[in-house]
Amino acid sequence: MYLKKLVIPVLCTVLGTVLFSCRSDTKQEPVNKAYTTWSSYLGDSGRSHYSTLSDFTKENVQDLKVAWTYEAKDWGQMQMNPLVVDSILYGVTAALRVVALHAETGKEIWQFGDSIQVWHSTSRGLSYWEQGDDKRILCTRGPHLYALDALTGKPIPTFGDKGKVDLRSGMPESAREKFVISNTPGSIFKNLIVMPLRLSEGAGAAPGNLMAFNVLTGALEWVFHTIPHPGEEGYDTWEENAYRSDEVGAANNWAGMAVDEELEIIYAPIGSAAPDFYGGARKGSNLYSDCLLALDANTGQRLWHFQFTHHDLWDRDPPAPPNLLTVEREGRKIAAVAQVTKQGYVYVFDRKTGEPLFDIEEVPVPPSTLNGEEAWPTQPIPVKPKPFARQSTDITENNVSPYAENPDSLRAILRKLDKRIYAPPSLEPTLLLPGYDGAAEWGGTAADPEEGIIYVNSNEMPWIMQMGLNDTKLETLPLGEATYTQYCSSCHQADRKGLAASGFPTLVDIELRKSREEISSIIANGKGMMTGFPQLKPREKDALIRFLFNQEIKHNLVEKTNAEKGYRTPYKHMGYNKFLDKNGLPAIAPPWGTMHAINLNTGEYIWSITLGESPELLEQGITGTGTENYGGPVVTENGLLFIAATRDGYFRVFDKHTGATLWEYRLPAPAFATPAMYEVNGKQFIALACGGEKLGTKKGNTIIAFALE
Repeated sequence: MYLKKLVIPVLCTVLGTVLFSCRSDTKQEPVNKAYTTWSSYLGDSGRSHYSTLSDFTKENVQDLKVAWTYEAKDWGQMQMNPLVVDSILYGVTAALRVVALHAETGKEIWQFGDSIQVWHSTSRGLSYWEQGDDKRILCTRGPHLYALDALTGKPIPTFGDKGKVDLRSGMPESAREKFVISNTPGSIFKNLIVMPLRLSEGAGAAPGNLMAFNVLTGALEWVFHTIPHPGEEGYDTWEENAYRSDEVGAANNWAGMAVDEELEIIYAPIGSAAPDFYGGARKGSNLYSDCLLALDANTGQRLWHFQFTHHDLWDRDPPAPPNLLTVEREGRKIAAVAQVTKQGYVYVFDRKTGEPLFDIEEVPVPPSTLNGEEAWPTQPIPVKPKPFARQSTDITENNVSPYAENPDSLRAILRKLDKRIYAPPSLEPTLLLPGYDGAAEWGGTAADPEEGIIYVNSNEMPWIMQMGLNDTKLETLPLGEATYTQYCSSCHQADRKGLAASGFPTLVDIELRKSREEISSIIANGKGMMTGFPQLKPREKDALIRFLFNQEIKHNLVEKTNAEKGYRTPYKHMGYNKFLDKNGLPAIAPPWGTMHAINLNTGEYIWSITLGESPELLEQGITGTGTENYGGPVVTENGLLFIAATRDGYFRVFDKHTGATLWEYRLPAPAFATPAMYEVNGKQFIALACGGEKLGTKKGNTIIAFALE
C-alpha cells in the first residue's frame, strides 16, 4: 500500500514551538520525581501507575497476604483507583458513596452520600488537593462536582453552592438539560481542577468543552472549546456553526488527563464527536475530536495537538490518560508523552513541541458507501511501535477459534465481513478488531517514567459493526414505543432481549426485577455503560416506563406520539454485537487478552504474554487463552508488575523484566480497576476494589489490601 508522509503533525507543532520559546518559566529537562505516594489518580499527575516502594520483591511477593478488607453497602462494579493520603485511603463504592478508610486497617472513618440519592453510574476515583491545613477531596455525583473536607467528609460550604458546582456551567444554555456527568477524576494543577466529562454519544449530545474550576471557590476559570467557535483555529474542520448545532456534540475528554507540573501543561486526550458511526452532519476532519491536546494549564490556551482519527466513524476515542515519561534518543533525554489507543497503536511525542518521536504515516483508507457521509481519505498510523493487538486485516478463515464447536458457520460469517483497516460503517457487516471497547482500555497504561518503558494490557475481542436504514416512522408509534425505538433499541434491541454477551441486559419482564422509581433514575442518570437521558420530557419518560412495563398493552395506556422527535440520522447503528462462537467465547483464535512491555526508546517490544484464563475452557484443562480485561497495572522500580482486571477474577504479579508469573490470588470478585500502592507507618500495602458484575461476573462489594506479614 502506498504510504504518504504525515503533514498534519508538523503543522500542529509549529505553534507549540513558538509558544514555548516565549515562556521563560519553562524547564527544558525532565525532572526526576519521587514515586512513594498515591495521592493522585493512577499514582501521580503523569499517570504512571508507578511506585519506588521496595518492600515487595521478586523473592517475597509470593508471601503477600490479605491485610484487611472493607465491605461496602453497595454491590456491583467498582472501577475506582483508590487515593491514599497520610494514613487515609479514599475510595468510591458502586453507588458513588465516597468512603474514607484507615489505610492500615480498613476501618471506616467517614462516608459521604449515605443519606442522599443512590446513583447507578460508575466512578474511577477521586481528586485530592491541599494547601496548608485545608485538605479537600473532589468528587462527582450526576452533573455536580463536590468539594469535601478530607478529614470529615462534609461538603465545604464556601465551594460553589454549599459545596457543589454544576459541571454544565461552562456550557451553553442548550446543554443544561442534557446528559453531563464525570466518572473519571479531575486533574489538579495549582488551585485548579480540570474536569473530564462523560456525555451522550448520540445526536444532540452536549459539547465537550474542557473546563477548569477553582478548587477554593468553585468558580469557572477557563474553558477550551473542543468544537471550535467562529474565529478559533479548527473552526473550518467542521460544517459551519457545528458548535451550536442540535445535531452535533461531544468531542469530550472522558478518559482523564495528565499534568506536567514543571512545564505547566495539561495533556488531554479528546474523544470522538457525536453522533457516533454516522458523520453526515459533521463533515470535515473534526478538530479537536480524537486529539491529544496540550494546553497551558494556567489559561487553557492550546500549545499543540495531534489528531489520531480524522472524522471518526468508529468511536475510536483515546481510552485512557497519556503517560508522561522520559525517553532517550541518540544519548539525549527527552520529556515525552505517550498515548495508547483503542486501535492498539502507541503514539509518542515530544512533550514540549508535539513533535512525533516515531514516524507517523497517513495511510489511504476506504471511502464510505452511505449517502451523505464523507469518510476522511487517510488515517495516521505510527511506524513504531507495532500494534499491541491484532488488526482486522490479520484475520482469515484460518483464524477461527480452535475451541469453537461451530467453526464452519463462523468461517461463513468471516467470509462476508469487510476486514479492511478503517473500513467505514456501512449497510454490510464489518469486522471491528480491536473491538468497540478497544485494545487499550480506560484502566490505563503503566510506565517506568525514567526508563521510557510502558506496560499495557490489551483486549482482542472481535465485534461486528453494521448500519441499517433509520426508516421507522416514529409518528406512527405510541409514544412509549417511539421513545424506546429512538433511544434504547440499538443497545437493548427491538425485541427488548438485549445483548447479554456485550453487556446490554434484557429488558423483558423488567417490571419483575426493578421498581418504577429505580427505572426512572436509570433513565435519567444512566447506569454502567448506559448514558442517561435527562432531556426526555416527563410525558416521554412516563410513556417509556409504561412501554417497558407492558402497561400500554395490559391496561390500554397508550399515548399517541403527536410530537416532533429530535434529530435522527438517516442510518442507525445496529447494535454492539460481539463475534462469538455458540458457547459465547470469541470466534477468533486466542489470545483474547494480552500484556505487553514496550521500550519507547527504541519502539521495540521487550515481552508479550497472554493475560488471564477463560473460565469455561479452564474447566476443560485448556489454558493460555487470555481473557477480556478492564483495569490497569501497577509497576514498581524494583521489578514487579501487579494487575487484576481479568474476567477470571485473579490478582497477579509478573516480573516486569520478563513477563514471568510470580504470584496469583483468587479475589472475592473480579477487580475491574487499577490498584493503588502505598505505605503507612513504614509498612507497604497494595489495595484494589473488587466489584465484579462486568462481563457477566458475580457482584462484589469489597475493597481489599495486601501486605507482607
